[in-house]
Amino acid sequence: MQKVALVTGGTRGIGAGIALRLAQDGFSLALTGLRSIAEVLPFLATLRATGIDAMYVQADVRNDMDRDVTLRAIDDQFGRLDVLVNNAGVAPAVRADILDATEESFDRVLAINLKGPYFLTQAVARWMIRQAETEKNVHRAVINVGSVSAVTASVNRGDYCISKAGVAMSTKLWAVRLAEFGIAVYEVRPGIIATDMTKDAHKKYEALIENGLLLEKRWGTPEDVGCAVSLLANGSMPYAPGAVLVIDGGMSVPRL
Repeated sequence: MQKVALVTGGTRGIGAGIALRLAQDGFSLALTGLRSIAEVLPFLATLRATGIDAMYVQADVRNDMDRDVTLRAIDDQFGRLDVLVNNAGVAPAVRADILDATEESFDRVLAINLKGPYFLTQAVARWMIRQAETEKNVHRAVINVGSVSAVTASVNRGDYCISKAGVAMSTKLWAVRLAEFGIAVYEVRPGIIATDMTKDAHKKYEALIENGLLLEKRWGTPEDVGCAVSLLANGSMPYAPGAVLVIDGGMSVPRL
C-alpha cells in the first residue's frame, strides 16, 4: 500500500521542506499552491527523483470549488488520502499596527490561514472516515502548521496572530471530533523559520536571535519543520491526539 499525503502550499518555504521529507519517507504526494504548473515543475522533478509519485494542483485553499477539484484530482490519481498537512498560509501584505490595520488584510489572512484549512479538513475527514470503514489499522492524520504567533502577541500583525490562534483551536476541535474514527490531528508550531515570509524582517530577527531570544541560537529551517511533520505523518508518536510540537529553538521556554 502506497500512502498518500496532501501538503497545501507545498512547493516553497516550509511546505517544500515538509514535502521533501515526506518524499524521503516514501509518501506519494499531492501539492497545492497558487503558482502555475510551469513554475513548480523543477520542484516536482526533485521530489520524483526520490522515487515517489508527485502531483500538483493549482488551487486557492480559500475557494470551495478549488478544494473540491483538488480532492477529486487526488482521488483520480491515487485513489486514497492518508495525511493532510494544512500548511498554506500568508502574512499580512503590510505589517500594520493594530490601530491602523485594515479589514481587507484581516479578511484575506483569516480566509487563507484559518477558514480554508478548516473546511479542507472537513472534506478530507469525510473521505478518511469512508476509507476507515473498509481499511482498518491504517494511520491517518491531519497536521496543522501553526505558529508561535498563536501565543505570542505581535501588534504589527494582529490578523496573523489571530489566525494562528484559531488554527490552534481548530486542531483541538478536530482532534476531539475525529478521535472515534482513528484519525489523529496534530499541530506543528514553528518559530522563526528562514523563508520568504520572514525575509522582510530578517534584520529584526537576526538581532533578536543574537541577543538571546532562542535557546538554540540559529534560524529554524523548513527541514526542521519537515522532521516534525514526518514524525506525526508516520505514526511514530502514538497516544497523543491533539498534540502540539513546538519547533521554535526554545523561544517559548519561560526564563528568569
